[in-house]
Amino acid sequence: MTDLRSLIRTIPDYPKPGIQFRDITTLLKDAAGFRATIDALVERYRGQPITKVVGTEARGFLFGAPLAYALGVGFVPVRKKGKLPGKTTGHEYALEYGHDRIEMHDDAIDAGDRVLVIDDLLATGGTAQATVMLVRGLGGEVVECAFVVDLPDLGGRTKLEKMGLSVFTLCAFEGH
Repeated sequence: MTDLRSLIRTIPDYPKPGIQFRDITTLLKDAAGFRATIDALVERYRGQPITKVVGTEARGFLFGAPLAYALGVGFVPVRKKGKLPGKTTGHEYALEYGHDRIEMHDDAIDAGDRVLVIDDLLATGGTAQATVMLVRGLGGEVVECAFVVDLPDLGGRTKLEKMGLSVFTLCAFEGH
């Protein structure tokens, strides 16, 4: 498999001093790297009893939609407040400074759906936790949470595992 870490650019001091921003746009523009990423995800989940892939705005869409297509299951977008046109259910969650809210359509998940939650990066885990709460609130079962990149020092994996969730990542970057 392609070394995904080598295709992810690090931008120091963005969005503020001391942060090492892991930029996946360099992975996305590399055809072989992007294909290897999707192929690795497909290989992991092929044959598993998953009925929906749920991707969080916006970079989770980039990995979740092609994965859902390859698996032959539905894709459900989770968006920021006010971005979905139909009746929605939402979940508010804490950010470093303040709160945010994500939403999904009320009819996006059926009771008993087996759901894979996917996003590009796992940091503190707040968005993923909120997404899991939305899925569970609509009667879905989260099979696993998948991410391309894990930032283990920020504790997101631990938070998700404490919720009884399995977490899968393709690569990790230590440090902030």
